[in-house]
Amino acid sequence: MESTALLRPFPSPSFHLLHRHLSARSLPPSAPTFPLLRSLSSSRRCSPVIPRHALPNPRNKPLHSVIRAAASSPPPPPHPLPTGVKPLPLAISVGIGLAVRFLVPRPVEVTPQAWQLLAIFLSSVTGLVLSPLPVGAWAFVSLTATVITRTLSFSAAFGAFTNEVIWLIVISFFFARGFVKTGLGDRIAIHFVKWMGKSTLGLSYGLTLSEAMIAPAMPSTTARAGGVFLPIIKSLSLSSGSRPGEKSSKKLGSYLIMSQFQSAGNSSALFLTAAAQNLLCLKLAEELGIKIASPWVIWFKAASFPAILCLLATPYFLYKFYPPETKETPEAPALATKRLEGLGPITRNEWTMIGTMLLAVTLWVFGETLGVASTVAAMLGLSILLLLGVLDWDDCLNEKAAWDTLFWFAVLIGMAGQLTNLGVVPWMSNCVAKSLQSFSLSWPAAFGLLQGSYFFIHYLFASQTGHVGALYSTFLAMHLAAGVPGLLAALALAYNTNLFGALTHYSSGQAAVYYGAGYFDLPDVFKMGLLTALFNAFIWLAAGSFWWKFLGLY
Repeated sequence: MESTALLRPFPSPSFHLLHRHLSARSLPPSAPTFPLLRSLSSSRRCSPVIPRHALPNPRNKPLHSVIRAAASSPPPPPHPLPTGVKPLPLAISVGIGLAVRFLVPRPVEVTPQAWQLLAIFLSSVTGLVLSPLPVGAWAFVSLTATVITRTLSFSAAFGAFTNEVIWLIVISFFFARGFVKTGLGDRIAIHFVKWMGKSTLGLSYGLTLSEAMIAPAMPSTTARAGGVFLPIIKSLSLSSGSRPGEKSSKKLGSYLIMSQFQSAGNSSALFLTAAAQNLLCLKLAEELGIKIASPWVIWFKAASFPAILCLLATPYFLYKFYPPETKETPEAPALATKRLEGLGPITRNEWTMIGTMLLAVTLWVFGETLGVASTVAAMLGLSILLLLGVLDWDDCLNEKAAWDTLFWFAVLIGMAGQLTNLGVVPWMSNCVAKSLQSFSLSWPAAFGLLQGSYFFIHYLFASQTGHVGALYSTFLAMHLAAGVPGLLAALALAYNTNLFGALTHYSSGQAAVYYGAGYFDLPDVFKMGLLTALFNAFIWLAAGSFWWKFLGLY
């Protein structure tokens, strides 16, 4: 490591020529030489000593000119990082699939084709956790395995790529990019800081409520975190002397980021279009026979009471259990006002973004009545943004996360659907249901046990959507087999999918964004993640049970 660092200032071939010239001609035999120069001249990479007339100095320029030219030569390109598969994660992922396929006895109720697909699916899910390759690449390898082994036909393997929900998720990424590109998300959040930011607690409420406001029209929690809220919070924290990685981080930054991090899951759970995994959950529920009419409205009605209570309670809860050192922030509204002055008046593109998203949300709410599908509404909105120049096609092409999501979502949904069609998921749910019945559990008790298991298993996952693709269908089938009302089970699992995104520093995209800011330590993440999860679970269970009974979900 040290020798490599020493070599970096002297990378150019001209330097080696110059050194050989100095060593051979300029210095007397008895003159001392630097060990580094000596090692360079003795390296096997060096060419033979070149005479003075062969140096790249055809006009016989002064020696200092040659030195200056050699020093300013551009460095060679860095060696590319090793690419390809990671051997150990690959061995574990493939090994699990092979063990299920060849070592675990196949139940008589499951066909050989279904059992082989289950083995490939488990290998795929393990790879999503261990990452032997990037997610999209691993999904492609898994899909190829299903075709090569003739587990699925080509058309069956790629059938999910025409799924409407997947394309709705992809277009949602483009909407989020529009919010960031136009600066509209910044403007909304800064206005809330201006209105509510005189105290640290008020500042936290302003940021939390602004995220809940833009969530239905900016359907990516990670984009909201990294593109809007983290930059604003860092700016406010640094202006108050709260710096990451120092004791001063506790003054303001650690509390604001922790509060925003823990509240974001409730904002995502409040609206169907606030997070990509919400749409995925309802699609998987539909494959198990639970089709929801007017899904946007039903989702919001069921989530509204417990989610709003948690949004109002979480900042105060953390204010007591993870308190900031600075309680008053009188300078925050002034900073927000100055920032708004810098942004200037609302631009044409921002007005276009506002109008387009109002149109899209209106169609999502009343789409069933008007006969406009959610995906068609999103397509219309994106077309408007492209036609009016708010987004250009390069913006869409450069949104790599959207295209990556398209691919691996399609693979997961396709495999999960085929496992259901081939009878694997019903077989697994019946086995679990029989076990629960042996304990004589009522459906409410089974509901609590399964929901808790689904939630805390997320400690093993580094992705909310990966968790959904791996376990949502199975757990929903277990609920149905245990007698839990289908709509209640489907929605509760989906809400939990958002809430467990703040358990750890790796449990979601926004978790990585907020933890990477450097304002809190790893033990704080796990401690406050668990405490807030239990706090949210209590509110959702108590308030949600009453509310869902009132709505007739059970």
